[in-house]
Amino acid sequence: MGISETFTEGRTSDEWIPLLYAQYRENAAGKGIEVPTFEDLQERNWMRLPIRAEAPNRTLLAPFREDPEGAPLPTPSGKLEIFSEVIDGFGYADCPGHPVWLPPQEWLGAAGEHPLHLVSPQPGDKLHSQLECALADIEGARPVALAIHPEDAAARGIADREVVKVFNSRGACRALAALTGDIRRGVVAMPTGAWFGDPGGNIDPDGNPNVLTLDVGTSRLGQGCSAHSALVEVGKLEA
Repeated sequence: MGISETFTEGRTSDEWIPLLYAQYRENAAGKGIEVPTFEDLQERNWMRLPIRAEAPNRTLLAPFREDPEGAPLPTPSGKLEIFSEVIDGFGYADCPGHPVWLPPQEWLGAAGEHPLHLVSPQPGDKLHSQLECALADIEGARPVALAIHPEDAAARGIADREVVKVFNSRGACRALAALTGDIRRGVVAMPTGAWFGDPGGNIDPDGNPNVLTLDVGTSRLGQGCSAHSALVEVGKLEA
């Protein structure tokens, strides 16, 4: 497109990272927070910031709850709208003007070879993919755990804590089977946030659900990540 030089300002990614970190370190120092140099951070791979919130952050809707008339929402009515005339007017079949459950497009072709419904909740040990570098230093922290019902696991000859292959027609990744009755049959859960690893043997080694999901938006309006509508199969990892 002829804008590469302008966009990069003549720097490579390896040149941008230490530059941006130096700016972050300078800003932190101005607030009395000491952080290591870029070289020290690379050596340590993680750091603990001495940050404590004095009180919980105010939620987005707090002003509206306290004063609905004085702090209306940016909707035509100024209130929470269960039905939106504006959205309904778009005429989108996959996004009507009111909340509704619609079966994912992938389901319309029936389960077939990939009968398990994959959901990818937020991890409990990081924020999205942040802090993944710290987990990389913990032995046995990767690949991520895949919650699967004991009956689904038994049908596939899978034991608890066994490394398995999660796959569909789009890709495959490794995961650590975690048998639990807390998930319903036919559903498996693998947290998001794993960094994409070296796909040796055409399989992501660390449990990244992005290799399994559809690369399409949730609707014509939302265009969000369709992370909870993927169908997969789980099997033993071939040597």
